[in-house]
Amino acid sequence: MLAVDQWRAIEAGLEEGWDEARLAFTVEETGAIAEGAAVLAPLGPGRVGPELRFHVRRRGGGPEKLRNLLGHLDRKRIWGTLTLRGSHAEPATAEAESIATTLTAAWDSEVAGLAPGWRDLLSELELDSSDYVPRAALLGAPLNPTRVPGALALRFRVSNGGGYGTSPEMTRRCFERMDAEGITGRVTVLHGISNTDRAATQGPVWRIAGKSV
Repeated sequence: MLAVDQWRAIEAGLEEGWDEARLAFTVEETGAIAEGAAVLAPLGPGRVGPELRFHVRRRGGGPEKLRNLLGHLDRKRIWGTLTLRGSHAEPATAEAESIATTLTAAWDSEVAGLAPGWRDLLSELELDSSDYVPRAALLGAPLNPTRVPGALALRFRVSNGGGYGTSPEMTRRCFERMDAEGITGRVTVLHGISNTDRAATQGPVWRIAGKSV
């Protein structure tokens, strides 16, 4: 089955009001994994064995973007199996929907869920509007953010112990500045490492779609 058709079947089975879907595309031919990762690069996939894992948000045209990318996979004859790893739905009640989460609160929530002794993080700030991108990049300059291709998102590193990346305290301060100017979006920790010894290095190097970040 074409990857696009697999997504249509998955999307049809998602609960009403879904906000985020976590997916994995398992490539049939090992030699095609790098090429598949390059096609899906705008989604920031992570590789686990033959799987390319990524997430898509309903807001901001996420499903349409995914359909376009999966169609590109099909046209390039990169065959594989698309599976749903999990999903998240919007709050069911109107009262809950009215509760706005600040970026600072979202960051605090992500940090609270980390393993004890965490040292290095690769994180992402997805913004609700393209109008927010330049100002968020300026207010978040200490984060040394990089723009995620094809998305309204900034990616940054955080270090809790002197490695390459912004301290968690300064990271929180950057989000406080954005909250003060009404910038909205979502904060996600993409990857994290705990209880590591840098051994005279500045920290880990993550590779996404064949590129070091």
